[in-house]
Amino acid sequence: MKKTTLLLEYAGMALGSALMAFALHFFLEPNTIAPGGVTGLAVVIQRITAVPMDVTNLLINIPLFIIGILILGKAFGAKTAYATLMLSVFLRLFIIVFGTEGTLTSDILLAAVYGGVSMGVGLGLIFRLGGTTGGTDLAGAILNKFFPALSIAKLMMILDLIIVAIAGLVERRIEAALYSVIALYITVKLTDFIVEDLSYSKAVYIISQKPVQISNRIMQELERGVTALEAKGMYTGAHRNVLLCVVNRAEVAKLKKLVYEEDHTAFIMVTTAHEVLGEGFKEIKK
Repeated sequence: MKKTTLLLEYAGMALGSALMAFALHFFLEPNTIAPGGVTGLAVVIQRITAVPMDVTNLLINIPLFIIGILILGKAFGAKTAYATLMLSVFLRLFIIVFGTEGTLTSDILLAAVYGGVSMGVGLGLIFRLGGTTGGTDLAGAILNKFFPALSIAKLMMILDLIIVAIAGLVERRIEAALYSVIALYITVKLTDFIVEDLSYSKAVYIISQKPVQISNRIMQELERGVTALEAKGMYTGAHRNVLLCVVNRAEVAKLKKLVYEEDHTAFIMVTTAHEVLGEGFKEIKK
């Protein structure tokens, strides 16, 4: 089972790398859209020097990877090296099969949107399976060792914005930088969406005069557990229980209906739980 799982993970990272290469070759590079990261820098360098993106990706990431191991230890492992290599392999494959001019659209807005979507899904798959593609996340982690006052996320954002600005300077028009920001935003949002799990759940907090009746109905009708949290109203000084229950998205409407049938004055707060582990939800990996 472990070997099968490992093979599936590496196959998933290969698919993610292929999606990233597809976005770069067919949408982003032909329109000089640089969505941050080393891949964005590779787009700019190819535009200036005609050095292919797959070569630039390896030339920048190999020394970054070595420095990362020396400074941060071997935490990055084989998956990062594999994903970085596969990205360059797929870029080279697309160049061989479709040539250097592989644009699917000359509409720069469409290129930014669909390029960002493909990049985001690809990166999300790789991150979700425990890999990275090197780039600014690795560079940010390295710089954080020397500039601890700045978080890795802030350093990554600074590096990405610098690359986006360079794209605008290379094209000598602000539109290139602005469309690059659109692609970067879509990429980041979709990456987060894939990593945080498409099947996110909802945590519901309930304050009611009838906590026992509501708890019983939730446990019987929804077959979900309920936890009572001791609380005190600071305005009234009254002590009461706050009910906490985690349900999937499809059960939220039914839960609210159930609560208001018992107590139409109840106070309900619904929040998103991006990952829930345990009985009734995702199993905890051993």
